[in-house]
Amino acid sequence: MTLSAILSPIKSDLLAVNEVIRSSLHSEVPLVNQVAGHIIQGGGKRLRPSTLLLVGGLFGPIQKEHHELAAVIEFIHTATLLHDDVVDQSTKRRNHKTANTIFGNSASVLVGDFIYSRAFQMMVKINHMKVMEVLANTTNTIAEGEVLQLLNIHNASIKDEDYLKVVYYKTAKLFESAAELGAIIGGAHDSDIKALAQFGKQMGIAFQLIDDVLDLSGNPDDIGKNLGDDLAEGKPTLPLLFAMKKGNAQQKNIIRAVIENGGLTELESVLNAVEETKALDYVRQLAKEEIEQAEKLIQHIAPSVYKDALLELTQFVTSRDY
Repeated sequence: MTLSAILSPIKSDLLAVNEVIRSSLHSEVPLVNQVAGHIIQGGGKRLRPSTLLLVGGLFGPIQKEHHELAAVIEFIHTATLLHDDVVDQSTKRRNHKTANTIFGNSASVLVGDFIYSRAFQMMVKINHMKVMEVLANTTNTIAEGEVLQLLNIHNASIKDEDYLKVVYYKTAKLFESAAELGAIIGGAHDSDIKALAQFGKQMGIAFQLIDDVLDLSGNPDDIGKNLGDDLAEGKPTLPLLFAMKKGNAQQKNIIRAVIENGGLTELESVLNAVEETKALDYVRQLAKEEIEQAEKLIQHIAPSVYKDALLELTQFVTSRDY
């Protein structure tokens, strides 16, 4: 099933979110509009705001507050992308030139700050203390994740659990918060809020694990970036760590050297090692296990088109090729 078909129950809600995004991004400073518009209009799957909307639908009608919070979630995600691309010196995202390539690093960082601060302006208007607490903790955790990732670049000795901590902080935390906020605004009981937060966390971990797989196996036109981008930057990812454990001495040395030095001169050798050790199969299986655990957390929720869509979305996360 295509993503658009999965999200059909919230089609009109996503249009409303896009309108909130469009109106809320306006600035009297033209460069802000240019940079922000470039990345917002550059596509994206909108998985995080969609998660918030679908979870909200589990507990009652989707309201204006859901639309506004979904836009806030997308703004936080967008700001992190602007900052990420500067840190990673990326040139391509979603099959388009990155904002830093077009407008420069300074503009990208500062507009990322603008989008963050605009998200908090919108959040304050909602005037819900628990919502503000969740989002404040989320942005702080994401920032910590960015620093942790920076510290672990070129670290071929990182342990799996330490890498997965980066995955949670940097990626899964925002999925967790999207699901949690959908439940909070929907008026769910505390036990359901906790269960949906965990649901979002595990879906987010699975999402990043599949991203790691696609970085070493995806079609560049489909994934919207260059194959081996993480490898080129010297980022240790789970497929690489597994291949080092299971590979022969030569393969281990090659992968370790690439992580420690970066670059793509040994890309073919690394890809061969990953294939021979079945590292991608291993990571895909881990992602599926995360999704299976996530799905169990909402088994007790009453049947609805929103629940069906959430379950289909979890399957999309692990089966996608972009």
